[in-house]
Amino acid sequence: MNQPPLFPDTPKLSAIANIDGGSRGNPGPAGYGVRIQHGDGEVVELKRSLGIATNNVAEYNGLLAALQWAVSHGVGTLHVRSDSELLVKQMNGQYRVKHPGLQPLYEDARRLTRQIGRVTFEHVRRELNREADRLANEAMDEADAASPRNPGALR
Repeated sequence: MNQPPLFPDTPKLSAIANIDGGSRGNPGPAGYGVRIQHGDGEVVELKRSLGIATNNVAEYNGLLAALQWAVSHGVGTLHVRSDSELLVKQMNGQYRVKHPGLQPLYEDARRLTRQIGRVTFEHVRRELNREADRLANEAMDEADAASPRNPGALR
């Protein structure tokens, strides 16, 4: 007699995350945008202003946001699309992470990818990343408005 398992495996979700980050001034007012599409078609949008940062720091923060979301929502397979060739090649092991400011972000990203299971990275042209770019620009607008370099910024 076959008995059903007491703790059946729950199917892991899959998702595609388009990520983007940028700064105005490099370093300058920075932010990221993430558009995640679940396997079931549901779309989640994330964005955040980062204050003053470089574009590469903003790109990695976008990646971290997508990975953290995936971990917290039980995603087992994540496909990450980014228009940052540097980030994609670093995450695929083709480039070393030399900049000391990016190394801890890279290590956090590697740790999170291991928690997810299967994570793949794809470099896409900017025009194929429009929604993430839109969200990143909205976040940079917020960072720019709050920047001390902006004479109209709230203090």
